[in-house]
Amino acid sequence: MPGRSSSSSGSTGFISFSGIESALSSLKNFQSCISSGMDTASSVALDLVETQTEVSSEYSMDKAMVELAMMDRELSHYVKAVQSAISHVKEERPEKIPDLKLLVEKKFLALQNKNCDADFQNNAKFVQFKQQLKELKKQSVKPKEDGGHNEVDKIKDKDASRAGDERDGLPADREADGTEGVDEDMIVTQSQTNFICPITQVEMKKPVKNKACGHTYEEEAIVRMIESKHRRKKKACCPKIGCSHTDVRMSDLIPDEALRRAIESHNKKKNRQSE
Repeated sequence: MPGRSSSSSGSTGFISFSGIESALSSLKNFQSCISSGMDTASSVALDLVETQTEVSSEYSMDKAMVELAMMDRELSHYVKAVQSAISHVKEERPEKIPDLKLLVEKKFLALQNKNCDADFQNNAKFVQFKQQLKELKKQSVKPKEDGGHNEVDKIKDKDASRAGDERDGLPADREADGTEGVDEDMIVTQSQTNFICPITQVEMKKPVKNKACGHTYEEEAIVRMIESKHRRKKKACCPKIGCSHTDVRMSDLIPDEALRRAIESHNKKKNRQSE
């Protein structure tokens, strides 16, 4: 066998695993392709929600994410099985050359037999996708039982109704419905408060969410703050007022795609209204 120093046919002697390790490197590159595929599927799904496309299209993207997550899990198991088999041979140094293919298959099946749906909670891309989808759905205007009107629409409808009553000579009851003094601009402003970075106090362009406490910041600002604290051998506390989280880490920051889209959508509507 190539790479074996011993002339004895039954002895392992020295075995070169360079070919196998090269193949493993290729498999890991394929994993990065799966990761890119998950990013694309996630982006398309968010586009569908944002444009309020039919649910079936969104479901197909969700299904694609599940399939990609399963592929990633299976590939990870195979890589682990190969690495485990190599380590076993190197450490045990058995008298006879083992059947590596059989050994890998045995270890791979052992990992596969432990599969369960909860595994997806360990896939960062899949978890992030579900969270972003949920957030974007909450921020999108959804049809409701009242005809799909949001709070501002309701105020406008009530104002129009009052104007009609006054024209018809009927008293406009401004106190009975409890909306007297409600400022339409105030409602719009309150809905935009999470667009502002707690560090820069300006609207965010690249928001990132802290997985530990759930607060969001401008990416450049929070990275700069963490690096500054670390240079002084200190921990970075969450800059959101009232948050008790005292150790903000780079590894806990994930792009908040849903919020970024909500901000962009708001700005587009604002620009159209000003034209």
